[in-house]
Amino acid sequence: MTTVFIAGSMNITRLDHKVKERIDKIIASNLNVVVGDADGVDKSIQSYLFERRACNAVVYCSGCQPRNNVGNWPVRNIESMHTPGSRAFFTAKDIEMAKVADYGLMIWDAKSTGTLSNVIELLIRKKKTVVFVNKEKEFKTVADVPNLEALSMCMSEHARLKADEKIHLFDKIETLKHEQSQMFA
Repeated sequence: MTTVFIAGSMNITRLDHKVKERIDKIIASNLNVVVGDADGVDKSIQSYLFERRACNAVVYCSGCQPRNNVGNWPVRNIESMHTPGSRAFFTAKDIEMAKVADYGLMIWDAKSTGTLSNVIELLIRKKKTVVFVNKEKEFKTVADVPNLEALSMCMSEHARLKADEKIHLFDKIETLKHEQSQMFA
């Protein structure tokens, strides 16, 4: 069965009606959902899935206990060798969700590097992501490097530089470009 990885920025706590409509379609299509356990969008997604009585959800967490599991769904604990609470510690679960998902649905504030990393992890695995850019109130599909570059242009210059500092955004884009060009060589 098809699985959708739904996640987003921790500072977004309310889901736009367009995002809710998209989630409703996922539920109506009886698709599996993998979602993280963080506050912010993860918790809002969980709350909405619970409100809509979704039953095909699995909560992923790094470590032993999920921080949030609103619907008391099955939990997939991901071991991480990194320091508990660190970015790398929580990234372990995101990478696992990118591996098991067929598609991504991200709700993004146009600066969160965690959400952007999820898009990149899915793209590395040749999986499409639909990104709801919260400040623009519109969806953008990321299926290739030009789409990723266009998405990064939604960020302020400062946010792009910060993303490069934190997750090496520019290097990742160049690596993906090189990999795509090698496919056609």
